[in-house]
Amino acid sequence: MNDLTTPDGRKIRVSVCMATYKGAAFVQEQVASILAELGADDELVIVDDASPDQTATIIAAIMDPRIRLVRAASNRGYVRTFEEAVRLSRGNFIFLSDQDDVWIPGRIELMLEALAESQVVASNFDMLGGGPRPWIPRLRSADSRRHLANLAGILVGYRAYYGCGMAFRRDAAKYFLPIPPYVRESHDLWLAVCGNVAGSISHLDESTICRRLHEENQTPAGWRSLPKILAARMMLLRLMVEALRRRRNRF
Repeated sequence: MNDLTTPDGRKIRVSVCMATYKGAAFVQEQVASILAELGADDELVIVDDASPDQTATIIAAIMDPRIRLVRAASNRGYVRTFEEAVRLSRGNFIFLSDQDDVWIPGRIELMLEALAESQVVASNFDMLGGGPRPWIPRLRSADSRRHLANLAGILVGYRAYYGCGMAFRRDAAKYFLPIPPYVRESHDLWLAVCGNVAGSISHLDESTICRRLHEENQTPAGWRSLPKILAARMMLLRLMVEALRRRRNRF
């Protein structure tokens, strides 16, 4: 059980959970944009997935008591690394963050307002430096309560749920964790499935981050082969069944 307070006894409000791996080129800029949003009662939990470069060293050199850096002994992939960061988090509200984006000022307060009514919130993103977004349509607040349509959109592939633009309340962590062991990618879609199956997710029309696309991104940039597409759809169906099971058991 994590201690949910700061050393001086105050409750932790926000935990930002970041998984890093070979992120030396951009992680310092991302951390700076996050720290600018955090208050004194917040924390940034970073689990480094045994990076072979200087990622962990760069983070360790940032002298801010709100940063909690954990260095994994071996590489386990970004899903398990995010899972560990969430397990280690202590805040009432949990934000997911990639290592190479830049947060837009006002992100935390905008998303906290949505989390006052919903267990999960998902926002949009802009491209760092401008330029075209990926083809998937932006999220719309008008679709927040269209849970069956959202689940269908996840299955088909046109609902733009990106973990870097999502957050959830502490009570939803018991629903989200543990991430099913067969999930090797798309932990963000699992979170979106949980929120929609529970009937408690808000979409924001606004963008809250600027994404940086580059050759080291974990999100696939191009079209996949048909076997990979089919395997991903089967996994999503399994996740929906699992979310229904957890809803019956926990809510």
